[in-house]
Amino acid sequence: MAETNDATRRKMEFQAEVQQLLHLVVHSLYSNKEIFLRELVSNASDACDKLRFEAAQQPELFEGDGELKIWVDYDRTARTVTIRDNGIGMSREEAVAHLGTIAKSGTREFLQKLGAEGQADARLIGQFGVGFYSAFIVADRVTVRSRRAGSLPSAGVLWECAMTGESAGTFEVAGIERPERGTEVVLHLREGEDEFLSGVRLRELIRKYSDHILWPILMRKERWDEDRGDEDRGELVKEEEWEQVNRASALWARAKQEISEEEYIEFYKHVAHDFEAPLAWTHAKVEGRHEYTMLLYLPQRAPFDLFERTPRHGLKLYVRRVFVLEDAERLLPRYLRFVRGVVDAADLPLNVSREMLQDSREIEAIRAGVTKRVLGLLEQLAKNEPEKYARFWREFGRVLKEGIIEDPANRERIAGLLRFASTYNDSPEETVSFDDYISHMKPRQERIYYLTAESFSAARHSPHLEAFRQKGIEVLLLADRIDEWWVAYLPEYRGKPLASVAKGEMESALLSEEEKKAREEADERLKPLLERLQTALGERVKAVRVSSRLTEAPACLVVEEHEPGMQLARLLRELGQEVPAHKPILELNPTHPVIARLQAASDEAFADWALLLYEEALLAEGGKLEDPAAFVQRMNRLLLTPTA
Repeated sequence: MAETNDATRRKMEFQAEVQQLLHLVVHSLYSNKEIFLRELVSNASDACDKLRFEAAQQPELFEGDGELKIWVDYDRTARTVTIRDNGIGMSREEAVAHLGTIAKSGTREFLQKLGAEGQADARLIGQFGVGFYSAFIVADRVTVRSRRAGSLPSAGVLWECAMTGESAGTFEVAGIERPERGTEVVLHLREGEDEFLSGVRLRELIRKYSDHILWPILMRKERWDEDRGDEDRGELVKEEEWEQVNRASALWARAKQEISEEEYIEFYKHVAHDFEAPLAWTHAKVEGRHEYTMLLYLPQRAPFDLFERTPRHGLKLYVRRVFVLEDAERLLPRYLRFVRGVVDAADLPLNVSREMLQDSREIEAIRAGVTKRVLGLLEQLAKNEPEKYARFWREFGRVLKEGIIEDPANRERIAGLLRFASTYNDSPEETVSFDDYISHMKPRQERIYYLTAESFSAARHSPHLEAFRQKGIEVLLLADRIDEWWVAYLPEYRGKPLASVAKGEMESALLSEEEKKAREEADERLKPLLERLQTALGERVKAVRVSSRLTEAPACLVVEEHEPGMQLARLLRELGQEVPAHKPILELNPTHPVIARLQAASDEAFADWALLLYEEALLAEGGKLEDPAAFVQRMNRLLLTPTA
C-alpha cells in the first residue's frame, strides 16, 4: 500500500458535466456492463502509446524499463479488479483535470441533449472518449494511483471516488510515495458483480475486446487445485507467475482474410472510443514509392464536436507499428474529419512531429491516398448500400459539402456524393443526387437548377419556383447555410452548368414561342407602370421588369446572374463582414390582379402599393423589413381603402 501524505489530501467536487456523465453512464450502460474492462484497458494502452512517443525525444522517461505492459488482476476477498500499466502516468494536476473535469466545448449542451433522449444515451456517451467513467458501471468505489514518468517517487498521486454515502459526487486527491511510474486503477465492485472476480471471465473479455492491443496484457497464471473450494470440488488458484493473454499484434498489419468482422468492430471501438459498431470500413496496404497501411472507419453517428472550431481528428499515425501521433490532422482534409482509424507508414522517422508533417512529401502522398480511399468507400456505399449511405448523409452530409470548397482535385467526385431535397419528390428528405437530377432533365434543358433558402419550407414555397413547377422542371432545394458557399465553387457538374432560379432571367430555351410573345407584349403594355415603380422605389431596386418565372405570386426579387444571392448577403452581414452593394431586381407577374390594381391606384396610394409589393417580395425571399411598423401601417391603410 502506497504511503499517503495526509497533509496534501483534498476533497473536491466533480465538474457539473462529469456528474451528469456519471449518472448517464451508470444508468444507461448497465445492460452492457462488461465494456468497462475494454475501456480501461484501452486507456492503459493509450498511456503506453504516449510514453513511447514522448520517450522518443526523452529516453530517460523510460526510467530504465522500456518494456511497456498492462496488468489485469482480481482479488475475491477484497472484491476488487485492478488494471495497471507502466505508461506515461499522471501528475496530481493531470489527475484532477482528466478525472474530475471534461475540458471540451459544447459539453454541457450535449449532455443536456443526452439526458433528454432517454435510453438512446448509451450509444452516444462514447463520443466523449472518457471511458474511465465506465468503471462506475460495476464499481461503487474507484481508487487510482499514478505517477508521471520522469517525476520523483514522491510525486505520486492518489485519486479516489465513492458513488455512495455522503461522498457521492465528490472525489479525494492526495500525494503518495509511488516508486512505479504509470497508473493503477482499482475497482471496488458493487454487490452482484461477482462474475468479474474470475480469471476465466476476465480472460474471456480481454480476448473478446482487447486482443488487438499492441502491448502485452498480463494476468496471473491459474491452476486447478482439487483440494480447494466448497465440498472438495476444487477451484482455480492464482500463481505468482504472469502470462500474456492477448495476441498483441497490430490488427491492421494482418491479412484481411485473417481478420473477422467482430475483430474489425472491436478494434474500431478501441480506436474511436465508441460504443457502437462502425457504419463501414476499408482496409488496404499501399506499396510502391510510398508504403503504408490504412484501416479507416466511418462512424454511425456524428460526434458532438463535429462543428467545433477545433474538432478531434480521428486518425492515429504509426510508423512501422510504433505509435507516433494522436489525431494526426494532416492525414486527412478537414471535410473528412469524421473518419476514424489508423495509418501505419513505413517511410517516416519515428521522431516525426506535427511541425515535420506540414512539409512532408510522404504525408502529402499518404493524405491523397487516404482521401481517395475514403471517397471510394463512400461511392461504394452510395451504389451498393443506399440505406447505409442515406444514414451517412444524414449524419455527415453537411461536412462533406465543405470538400467542394476545400478539395479542388476531388471536387467532381465529392459533387457526385452530394444529396438534395428537390421539387421532384417535394420531400425534405435529401435523396436526389446530381446524376439523378440529370436523368430527370427535360429535352431542351441545359442547366441544373437550384434554389437556396433558410429552410426547406421557405424554399419549397418560394415564388421563384412557380414557372419551373408548371413546366415540370426539377429544382434542387438547398437549405443548409454552407450551401450558399459551395455552389459558388461548383460552376458545373459533368458539363451541365448550375444555375440559381433566383438569379438572372429565365432561360429562353425553356419558354415557348407563345410565352416569349406574351412577354414582349407585357413589356410594352406595362412600360409606363415599370417606370413609375422604378421612380417610387428609388434606390431600393436596380430595376423593375416583367417576369417569366411567376404564375401565382404578384412579384419577386432576383439578382443578376453573377452577383451573390440575397441569402448569402444576409449570412455575410450576420458574420460581421462587409457585403458589396448589389441592388435586387423587382420582377412583376403581368397577369396578377394586384398589378391591375396597382395600375389603377391614385397617385396618393401608388407609393404605398409600390412599397407593399416590394416588401412582400422581400419577405417571401426571407429578408427582413427595415421598418416593420411602417409596413403594418401601409397595409392597414390599403386594406381600408375602398376598391374602385
